Amino acid sequence: MDFNNRVLERSRSNRMLGGICGGMGKYLNMDPTIIRVLYVLLTLFTVFCGIIAYIVLLFVIPEERG
Repeated sequence: MDFNNRVLERSRSNRMLGGICGGMGKYLNMDPTIIRVLYVLLTLFTVFCGIIAYIVLLFVIPEERG
């Protein structure tokens, strides 16, 4: 994988809430559904710390350019 030319951005087209998982799926070349399932499991097993991480990522990761 060539990560040199990739930019992590929130997805505008593949989003459920903020586009974080859609953007990560595009960046990692993975199905966003897998990222979403892993995120839900992480959130449940870390006593909902994933919610705080998601909110932080909403402010840190820029939205995809049109």
